[in-house]
Amino acid sequence: MAGKWDADPAVNFRRRLGKSPKDLDNSVGESECPELWELDNGDVAVIGTDLTAAYAGRLPAGVGVAPWERLVVIPRSAIVSAKADIPDA
Repeated sequence: MAGKWDADPAVNFRRRLGKSPKDLDNSVGESECPELWELDNGDVAVIGTDLTAAYAGRLPAGVGVAPWERLVVIPRSAIVSAKADIPDA
């Protein structure tokens, strides 16, 4: 990877942001996505459906997905439930 910001693969998961997928009725199992997690360094991990290829030809102007990145989609209910856990600044 190259860029101004690089994700640190050594940090651990700190806490779930929002409700579990099961609580939001977005999953049939105990360990299935989609989810948002705060990492020990404050970054956020998003577990969702990889739709990089599906969106590749219709990204808005100025938006790109680097070869080492993936465009991940999560349900609106997941981000809405996480809002209270995300600081304003």
